[in-house]
Amino acid sequence: MFEEIVIAVSSYFKAHHFIVKNKLWKWILIPGLIYAVLFMAGIYFFWESTAFIIDYGMTQTGLKAWFQRENIHWLNFVFIFGQAVLQIIMMLLYFSWFKYLFLLTGSPLFAYLSEKTESILLNRSYAFSMKRFFSDIGRGIRIALQNALSQTVYMVCILFLSLIPLLGWAAPLLCLLIECFYMGFSMLDYTNERKGLSSAQSVHFINRHKGLAIGNGITFYCMHLFPIVGWILAPGYAVIAATLSMQDRKLNKPSTQL
Repeated sequence: MFEEIVIAVSSYFKAHHFIVKNKLWKWILIPGLIYAVLFMAGIYFFWESTAFIIDYGMTQTGLKAWFQRENIHWLNFVFIFGQAVLQIIMMLLYFSWFKYLFLLTGSPLFAYLSEKTESILLNRSYAFSMKRFFSDIGRGIRIALQNALSQTVYMVCILFLSLIPLLGWAAPLLCLLIECFYMGFSMLDYTNERKGLSSAQSVHFINRHKGLAIGNGITFYCMHLFPIVGWILAPGYAVIAATLSMQDRKLNKPSTQL
């Protein structure tokens, strides 16, 4: 798995050179600007709403008043830290829903960008087909909905885990890994669809190559550490990097084929 994570991460650097060389900036900047605006608005709304929900729940259950009344320093620390962990997990859950909404609406563009990347890479042209175009959109929507449901189930389970003192502190890391995996999953599936893999076969393949999905997702979210610029570039880079990583010769050995 570690080798595949390295392949996925290094593919982002290859993606940058690929974009510059083939002048693909318009396919990166247009969806990126839309994503950045929605991301900023979503983060503000989600952070404010989660803070309100947690504070309301603590107040209604009497936990907030009890902690304030006891005024024990180490207990207050556990309470504040636990509240922060819970808020981070809820933020990740909200963000995962936002991500899938963006993937649903941007599916046609991402499918085209992945196809264009492969056509340049392999010097192969793909004839446009309206039937295949709508089929790609339908598949993208179906995969996104399936992943959204699966991820939500995992996140809700981890949300309950976070309520357990000390043990729950590891919950944000688990949520982040799951978030990265499903993000990378969506990016890799565009290539699998062109290879003729069914949705079930794509799931099987990506489960066997979890490192590719996790590595792609980790780098995607690391780009968010660079405000504005990283947010704009992240979606397009993720699509191209996923397509390039699937062409790595190490992954095309007979032993890794379905």
